[in-house]
Amino acid sequence: MLRSLSIENIAVIERADIDFEDGFSVLSGETGAGKSIIIDSINAILGFRVSRELIRTGMSSASVTAYFDRVNNKAIEKAREMGFDCHDDTLLIRREMHLDGRNVCRINGKPAVLSMLRELSGMLVNVHGQHDGQSLLDENLHIDYLDVFAGLQPDLEVFSEEYDALLQLNRNIKALSLSNAEKEKRIAQLSDYVSELREASVAEGEYQSLLTLRSTLLRSEKVGTTLSAAMQLISGDDDNEGALTKVSESIKILAGCTGIENEVPGALNISKDIEALLSDLSSELSSAFFKIDFSAEQLSDTEKRLDEMIALSEKHKAEPDMLPKLLKEFESELDALLNSEDNLEELKEQYSKRRSHVFSLAKQLTQKRTEASERLSELVREELVQLDMPSAKMAAEIISQESPKGVRFTRKGIDTVRFLLSTNKGESLKPLSKVASGGELSRIMLALKKVLSAGEPVCTAIFDEIDTGVSGRAANKVGQKLYEISGGRQVLCITHLPQIACLADHHYRISKSEENERTYTKVENLDEKGRLEELSRLTSGMNITKASLEGAADMLAIAREYKKNLTN
Repeated sequence: MLRSLSIENIAVIERADIDFEDGFSVLSGETGAGKSIIIDSINAILGFRVSRELIRTGMSSASVTAYFDRVNNKAIEKAREMGFDCHDDTLLIRREMHLDGRNVCRINGKPAVLSMLRELSGMLVNVHGQHDGQSLLDENLHIDYLDVFAGLQPDLEVFSEEYDALLQLNRNIKALSLSNAEKEKRIAQLSDYVSELREASVAEGEYQSLLTLRSTLLRSEKVGTTLSAAMQLISGDDDNEGALTKVSESIKILAGCTGIENEVPGALNISKDIEALLSDLSSELSSAFFKIDFSAEQLSDTEKRLDEMIALSEKHKAEPDMLPKLLKEFESELDALLNSEDNLEELKEQYSKRRSHVFSLAKQLTQKRTEASERLSELVREELVQLDMPSAKMAAEIISQESPKGVRFTRKGIDTVRFLLSTNKGESLKPLSKVASGGELSRIMLALKKVLSAGEPVCTAIFDEIDTGVSGRAANKVGQKLYEISGGRQVLCITHLPQIACLADHHYRISKSEENERTYTKVENLDEKGRLEELSRLTSGMNITKASLEGAADMLAIAREYKKNLTN
């Protein structure tokens, strides 16, 4: 569960500390109050890209800290694999963002890189935005939804490995089929590439490790510089007297002045206390300074190594992490070219066998998708009925290439998938883009999320204004569905609709104010009176009346009765 979130200097939020509870929580507020900034801050913790413009005007950096408890075993094991200390089921993630583009990340106090945050994020939090419904219109994504429901990730990983091996065999065969002049040219080119990459000797995971090391060294350098400057001001150096020396001198002057205690009682004792405190502070700073593990030479070497890897990655148009794999591919192709006379027929035979095997694996994917599509369609239909779409029907259409001859593989097999929908009785199934309105897309996406989330280990789901285009009775149904989802996980929802907000277990109001020519955002957990006022505002605008308050009270009473009946 996302237990607490601390935000500093993000846009209009100077500082906000939010403690979240279990169950269904709603965040509401006026447009522009800062609701989207909460989502941006959570996305920062999850390792997503954050614009420097998000840093509060006049500040050089911003930070977000999130504390998770009751974290699922899968996420804890992944964190341990990455080298982080996890003694219980909690994770503390912090990210600092600087104007110069630097990011300083920590997981349970140890340095981390953004890719680690991204890798963990899918096991901690799912964020569903108001534009997710529009993503349903992209038919290229439909196969991914179906595969998640079918649990095909392990099968897809096996297929992907075999597919990559097939591509490599095809490249080798094409290389062997070159003319003698082209072959010699390619051998010379590959020999240079292999020699260069072998000399660079890039190890698996080295790039990410270097990024982490550089981040640690830069922080140590900054801390060391800060401590040194502070020590100089307090203790002084050969050229300048520090504060400690000046205080000591003032004590001597005061001690030599008779009657000073009558004029300024306690002046001497206060000065001596200050001297003692400065002396202790100087010792603490000095001790901390000499404990810092920083080497300018190590930082320089790290920067040079990163530059070398980045230059190689740009040359070969590959990510730095992919350089070891690229070397193996070059070596394989070079070996095939150097032994071309003996290898061509053998490679063609290998290719034929592997292609048949890849096709067989692809057909297995097709079969599993076909079986899962019927279950998915029925479960989504049941959810849509509950979301006030009683006549809706949905189907996942799978089109496969049946013959292995001339088949075109993709990394996902030989299938294309698209979702078809009928919203009214008597209408035939048609592509979503042809029949679904904005409000219907929101409900279809919510139904899909409900079905797909059933087997997820993720404990926290965040819905950012997914009620777009929904109102009236349908809004009540969406709120009820969100409350149902919160039965098995923590749900946070940003909404403008009172029909949804009244069902929350906890309600947070986000408000904005101006002070000394600056804008500030505040987040407060509402009590019963605050909830009534906020629901009244959501219903009738800024003019809160006795009638609107009574209406809000009725909404809360009806919501409580619904929740009570649901648990009985």
